[in-house]
Parts: sequence; structure tokens; C-alpha cells
Amino acid sequence: MKTLQPTFLLFVFVSLVKSAPPIQQESLKFYEYDTDVTLGSLIEQDYETKIKDIKKDGMNVSPNTTLGLQGDDSERNVPPTKDTNLPTCLLCVCLSGSVYCEEIDIEAVPPLPKETAYLYARFNKIKRIAVSDFADITTLRRIDFSGNRIEEIEDGAFSKLLLLEELSLAENRLIKLPVLPPKLTTFNANQNRIKSRGIKANAFKKLTNLAYLYLGHNALESVPLNLPESLRILHLQYNNITTITDDTFCKSNNTRYIRTSMDEIRMEGNPILLAKHVNAFSCLRTLPVGTYY
Repeated sequence: MKTLQPTFLLFVFVSLVKSAPPIQQESLKFYEYDTDVTLGSLIEQDYETKIKDIKKDGMNVSPNTTLGLQGDDSERNVPPTKDTNLPTCLLCVCLSGSVYCEEIDIEAVPPLPKETAYLYARFNKIKRIAVSDFADITTLRRIDFSGNRIEEIEDGAFSKLLLLEELSLAENRLIKLPVLPPKLTTFNANQNRIKSRGIKANAFKKLTNLAYLYLGHNALESVPLNLPESLRILHLQYNNITTITDDTFCKSNNTRYIRTSMDEIRMEGNPILLAKHVNAFSCLRTLPVGTYY
């Protein structure tokens, strides 16, 4: 009887062990000290490494280029394209029809990729614009040369830009205006050295889409002639304007004429007392901003 008791107890114990539910094992992650790297760090390191490789090869990176993580089957790496015909895009930033050449100290307009629509070349050292600069780029819609040192623009430099709508030559050293393309809606020549004799009598007459004209902070002695009916905003503040006539904005021979599109005229900072020329504003819906007393 004593011999059977241990055997019976062993049998009961084994039965209980077999009937117990299995212990679920959790998958644990182990990190060695000082080797834990976050996913964000991995992405950043991988991205920077690939960008460095691209720059070494002199490649132009498209904004649609995907730089995926190694080992990620859901995203494939799309290699950047290398175009040896576009040296400007190694110096500037070229993004789907837009070229950004800002604050890189260039002294001339760089060769542009064909079908360029928007050129931003602000705050450089450009002194001159030649006809050849845009001879083959007829797709331009916006050009911004603000903050350069432009003193001369060759005749006809913009003559082939039939699609150009916005042009900024602000903060340069111009003393006269070039011939402007016909479809301009916005022209900015603030802060130059332009005098009235530097603007031809019909400079704006044929610009039937021109809505915004900025000529503030120059050396004009009079308001430009033949302003188009489409004009909405006109800035002439801080010039040397001393004279104005009844035909400057209105039509002296037509007292019923109203300039319906004009919303704002700024003339403050000029040596002229606007109150002495009330008839010059009779066709306007609002009086110009300036000195009246």
C-alpha cells in the first residue's frame, strides 16, 4: 500500500498538468543600451543619405521623387532624373515650370528650361536684361526681378512674351521703362529712378488687361498718360508730381464719363495740393489718397 501511494500521486499530477491551458507567449523586443533608434531618425538618416548621393551625382530632384525606406516593399524608390541640358537647375531650384533663383548673387539672367512659366530671380546682382534672355522662352507668365541692380533693359526684351501677365522690376536702378508685353495684368516698378521722360506717352495705352500698376518711390514729375480703362490700383506715392490735368484720369469733354474700374489711387508724398485739382477726379468713385490742404 505504501508503494502504490507515490505512484498514484504522480499519476494525478501528470493529469493536472496536461489539462491546464497553455501559457501564451508574448513577442518581446529587446534593445541594447544606446542602440535604440526611433523610426523618425531612421527616415531622416535614410533621406539625408540619398540626397547627398544625388547631389554628388549632380542630379536634379523632382518634387514627386519618392525616397522610400530600405526593406519597405510597399514603396519603391523612384530614381531622380539627370538632365545635363539644364545647368541652371543645378544652381537654382526647378519645380514643374517654376524656376527659383533667389539670393544666389547671379549677375545675369540664367539660361532657362524650355516651357518655364514662372521665374523668380529676386535679390541678386543682375544689372542688365537682354533680348536674348527670353528669346526662346515664350511660355513665361510671371517674372520677378525685385531687388536687383538692373539699369538697362534692351528694347524688345519682353516683346515675345505674349503670355506674360505679371512683371516685377521693383527695387532696381531703372531710369526708364521698357516696352511692356500686351497681356500684363500686374506691373511693379516701385523704388527705381524713373522720371516722366522715361515713360513713353503710350506706354500703358494698349495694355487692356492691366489692373495693378505700381510706380511709387520714383522721380516722376507727372502722372503717366493714357492709362487703360482696366486699371484698378495705381500707386504713385513719393514721387515729384507737381502737375495734374482734367484729362489725367477723366475726360474733360465728357462730364458723364465714369472710370468704373478704378478702386485706389495713392499720391501721398508728392509736392502737389490735390484740392486745387478737384475736376481732375470728377470721374472717380473715390478720391486719391494724398494731401488736400
